[in-house]
Amino acid sequence: MRIPAHAVCTAIRDDIVSGVFEPGGRLTEEVLARRYGVSRVPVREALRTLESEGFVTTRRHAGACVAEPTAQEAADLLELRMLLEPLAASRAARRRTDAHLKVLRGLVRLGQERARRGQGEDLRALGGWFHETLAQASASPGLIALLTQMRHKVAWMFVVEAPARPAESWAEHGAIVDAVARGDAERARTLAAIHADRATAAHRLRRHPVSTSQPAVNMSGGRH
Repeated sequence: MRIPAHAVCTAIRDDIVSGVFEPGGRLTEEVLARRYGVSRVPVREALRTLESEGFVTTRRHAGACVAEPTAQEAADLLELRMLLEPLAASRAARRRTDAHLKVLRGLVRLGQERARRGQGEDLRALGGWFHETLAQASASPGLIALLTQMRHKVAWMFVVEAPARPAESWAEHGAIVDAVARGDAERARTLAAIHADRATAAHRLRRHPVSTSQPAVNMSGGRH
C-alpha cells in the first residue's frame, strides 16, 4: 500500500513539533523512509512541503535539516496570529453555520465546567478545539490553512503556561461565541483581539527539544 505524501508530511511535522527531531538536525530521505516504513518518494515530497511551511531548511552540503527559528521569527509568529485570529472570528460571525455554533457553544460549556473543576489538561485540549472550530467557521480555506500551520509552529516554538484564571479565559471564549451567534463581526473581532493579546503573555520561548529519542515508526501500522 502506497502511503500518501501528506500522511508522511504530517508524521514528520508531528515529530519536529514534539522535539523528536532537534532544530538543526539532518533529515535524510533514507533514514526517514526507513523510520516511517515508506519509499523515499513521499518523503521527498513531504520535505518540500515542510520547507515551504518553514519547518525544514535545505543547507549546502548537508541537505534537508530541521529549521532553527530565531527569537524574532517566533515573536513575529505570535504577532501574525494576533492579527489572523480576530479576522477569523470576524468572518465566522458572517459565515458560521448552525453546526459550527452548536460545537462552539458545546466547547464553551465543557471549558467552563472543566475550569470550575480545575482540570487543566482537559482545558488545553478544549482550547485548541475551540480555536480550530472558530477558524473553520470563517469558511476561508486560505485563512484556515494559515492558522492551522501557525498552531503547529506555536506548539513547536513555545511552551504555553496555563491561564492563571481559566474561568475568565473561558468567559472570553463565551463572549466571542455570543458575538458570532449574533452576527456581530466587529465585536467578534474586538473580543478575539483582546483574548489573543492576553493569551500571548502566557507563551515562553522553547529553548530545548521535548525529546531526543527516535524510535522506529511504521506508517503502515495505522499512524495518521
